[in-house]
Amino acid sequence: MIATTTRDALPALPAQPAGVPWPVRDWPTGPLPPETDQARLQRLMDHAFADVAPDDLGETHAVVIIKGGRLVHERYGAGFGPDVTCPSWSKAKSITHALAGLLVSDGKLDIHAPADVPEWQDAGDPRHAITLDLLLRMSSGLAFREDYVPEHPSDVIEMLWGEGKDDVAHFAASFPLEHEPGAYWSYASGTTNIVSRCLARAADAFGPDFEALMRRRLFDPLGMRSPQPKFDTAGTFIGSSFCYCTPRDFARFGLLYLRGGVWAEKRLLPEGWVDYARRPTWQQADAENAYGVHWWLDLAGPGSFSANGYDGQYTVCVPALDMVVVRHGKTPLEIKDNPRKWIAAVVDCFRPA
Repeated sequence: MIATTTRDALPALPAQPAGVPWPVRDWPTGPLPPETDQARLQRLMDHAFADVAPDDLGETHAVVIIKGGRLVHERYGAGFGPDVTCPSWSKAKSITHALAGLLVSDGKLDIHAPADVPEWQDAGDPRHAITLDLLLRMSSGLAFREDYVPEHPSDVIEMLWGEGKDDVAHFAASFPLEHEPGAYWSYASGTTNIVSRCLARAADAFGPDFEALMRRRLFDPLGMRSPQPKFDTAGTFIGSSFCYCTPRDFARFGLLYLRGGVWAEKRLLPEGWVDYARRPTWQQADAENAYGVHWWLDLAGPGSFSANGYDGQYTVCVPALDMVVVRHGKTPLEIKDNPRKWIAAVVDCFRPA
């Protein structure tokens, strides 16, 4: 099986600077660093937040920038503000990765063992060999179509709003193999919902009980008070798509990963779990963007990693600059790459000349 590639040296993850409080309650604030190209940053922000949404970006609702653990810039569109929750869409996948790490640290999950999926328990089922690691790497080989164009055949639309909506994991797990597990990379929201049910089974917690676990073990320690995770009728967290948060809380989650899974001097995620997320997964040559493990790679330059969501939702971690950038908005599908370029340009404003 083919599952991973290696990056010789991952960029070091910066520690919280001495004297900078962790944002458990409020974000510590600070000025833009002196090396910031403030004129260019202002132009980029004015373009994104123009009274009439620009044709190349669509609507931008919120931008939050964290540098050195401090909130140094934020801006909101009309009708939005620090207390307005925004959709995660697929940024929820990275939250699911964190939840998996918590259960790994509890000794309740072995990511290299066959995944605990009831539909695949027959040892003669070729899907029986799929591990949680392969699911997290989007390398299961399942024949699941990720398409958001309404007139196109789409398994993700059917899962979230159609036949599969009451039991998203069962719907996704019922697909046959299209490729040998580990031999083909294919981004699929159904894969994450299978993972999410595996987590619930490992924790023996569904619906409100799993939500309580999410809050107790992840959200509350970070000071994330806004999250609104959504569950299906079967009690599975719809970890592919639905966890609403304020932009500042999405920034808290990004900072957890930028700090290597440590928060307020305590380790929340297992040692090496963030490195696992940002180490490249093998992809065939025609893959659109580099992928790690339920996180995307290199959006804002080599070594950066990000949680990306439909319609232009992003939480981008840039270790080399000790920086987190959150962007929310509503960007049409046909220009979906443009917010990525815009975010990369914003990050470039903070690079030393």
